[in-house]
Amino acid sequence: MSKTPGRPLRADAERSVRAILAAAERVLTENPGASMEQVAEAAGLTRTTVHRRFTNRQALIDALAAEAASKLAEAIEDARPGTAPPLIALHRATANVLRVKAAWGFALGPAAAQSEQAAQIHEEIARRCTALLGRIQAQGAIAPDADLEWVRRVFYALIGEALHSEDPTTLDSGPDPDALAARIVDTLLHGVGPRAS
Repeated sequence: MSKTPGRPLRADAERSVRAILAAAERVLTENPGASMEQVAEAAGLTRTTVHRRFTNRQALIDALAAEAASKLAEAIEDARPGTAPPLIALHRATANVLRVKAAWGFALGPAAAQSEQAAQIHEEIARRCTALLGRIQAQGAIAPDADLEWVRRVFYALIGEALHSEDPTTLDSGPDPDALAARIVDTLLHGVGPRAS
């Protein structure tokens, strides 16, 4: 994130990094081509301060992608995918992911370059998701011969489509993330065909 990733940041430096990342998310969501100067202005900091923390624009975007990926991993971990009842964990993880993805649209979107750190976090998230789907499969809610990698990709696609069909900035005030999560999970597990009576 900073020029010296091995050293912990002082509290004031940590605050400025958080302010820079929050400003970068806002500014880059509105204008993906925004400059470091525009980010600095939005953060209420000098350009020098931003450059002291991030050597260049790509370093800032990489740090933003890693921060957002970490928030996503925390949201999934909050659902206790390894220990909670599997269907409850899936619903909670889905709602949590919707909230994080709505808040970090640029950093989790295709416009943000994936840093090596972010890519590693996303690999671990995929592994955790597939393991949770395996627990659900073991309970009989997913067909025993289903390819869990395919199921995971469909699950990701449903989340993406749900976010694209709604204004993600209104998830807290508009559509209820829990209701949207229930719809996603229901579609994933039951499809759209008629239900047996």
